[in-house]
Amino acid sequence: MDRPLQIVFRDIQHSDALAKLIEDRARRLESAFSRITGCRVVAGAAHGATKNTIPPLSLCVEVEVPGRPMIVAKAEAKRKGEQAALVNRVFDVAERRLEQLSELAKDNVRRHENAPETGVVARLFREQDHGFIEVRGGPDLYFARNCVMRGDFDALEIGVLVEVTRATGDGPMGPQASAIYVLDQRVAVKGKPAKPRSAKDSEPETLNA
Repeated sequence: MDRPLQIVFRDIQHSDALAKLIEDRARRLESAFSRITGCRVVAGAAHGATKNTIPPLSLCVEVEVPGRPMIVAKAEAKRKGEQAALVNRVFDVAERRLEQLSELAKDNVRRHENAPETGVVARLFREQDHGFIEVRGGPDLYFARNCVMRGDFDALEIGVLVEVTRATGDGPMGPQASAIYVLDQRVAVKGKPAKPRSAKDSEPETLNA
């Protein structure tokens, strides 16, 4: 947590026991989300309490995280003497929201990691229906025939340019691809290398008079 925990007692007397409960639960928040900027807890009298009686407790937890709206969890005790239960209930809500935020951040990272990248065919074992793609800044990616889209496996050659999407986990051969699209224009859609244009093909057609 970037800033120290802030505990505010509003319209009620300060309680060391309540402050200790809040501090213990606040420390657990970072296990749900590690990049917490700050946390403010306001303890006060429940709505509608009278001045001549000891009111039930009201608790509000405000958690700040970078780049996101403040997370707010609050509740009121239904009767006196429920301090511990109320603290746990409110912090449980805050923790669940932080866990959801953490999962969302992980999903964004996974989507970024799985974004397609450009590579070239580095090794090809046609009879074994697999090969390896060389990508920038990492080990070669293993791929099998069924990873090559549009049935272009038979058209692959060493050095052919491809767009490759990494699989989320490694396989028996190490890092692997989940999808490969051939980008090299020499490869035809039907899975056969396109014939190179000859000089004769480039000559204009002569029309007989």
